[in-house]
Amino acid sequence: MAGIKDKVVVVTGASSGIGEATAVLLAEKGAKLVLGARGVDRLKTLAHRIRQSGGEVAYAVTDVRKRADLSALVGLASEKFGKLDVIFNNAGVMPVSPLKDLRVDDWDEMIDVNIKGVLYGVAAALPVFRAQGFGHFVNTASTAAHKTVPNQSVYSGTKYAVRAISEGLRQEVAEEKLRVTIISPGFTRTNFADRVTNSEVKAQLAASRDKLAMSPDSIARAVAYAIEQPADVDVAEIIVRSTAQA
Repeated sequence: MAGIKDKVVVVTGASSGIGEATAVLLAEKGAKLVLGARGVDRLKTLAHRIRQSGGEVAYAVTDVRKRADLSALVGLASEKFGKLDVIFNNAGVMPVSPLKDLRVDDWDEMIDVNIKGVLYGVAAALPVFRAQGFGHFVNTASTAAHKTVPNQSVYSGTKYAVRAISEGLRQEVAEEKLRVTIISPGFTRTNFADRVTNSEVKAQLAASRDKLAMSPDSIARAVAYAIEQPADVDVAEIIVRSTAQA
């Protein structure tokens, strides 16, 4: 089925940034949204906004570090709407710092959210997609999955992993006509710097964001483009950068 109207789409990390912008755009195009994030108040606000505009939406508080939460979110999609067309594994964190800081808790969080969160989404949705005979994984990587720079080695490592997992998955499910798309955003105007615990790195990132960043709407349009393609077309990866980003 080409297009977006009436497709059921699960979005993680839906309460802000790229997830929020994508949910709003897909709802405008007629998708039925199932939203997951840790912040219930923002989820409620977003769901109300979508409903006020005539969209159909369900939501559940979701911590992608917990496999059961992803299973419940996918289950909610099937229960509410009777199918699942797309899972957008978008939740991610970026508390970057120099390795010498030894911020091991931050490393663990990036591994748990950025890698395990994607894997748990795959584990939840893949059996549903195989039973249906259709389905589309959209996984958020980063331009940091293509280029590593100082202070971002662990973050880059997690996003390289997302690309490797996604490409391997694409090859494994191709014969079943399931689709896998990697979305690799560059600097995007989100709150990613808020969780950075090294004050110097945080200030550098905030300055770069203010100078270079593009709107989350730019990434939302890329996601929509991948989803709306005919069922026999798989957009394997989209890299989206601001024109100001080297």
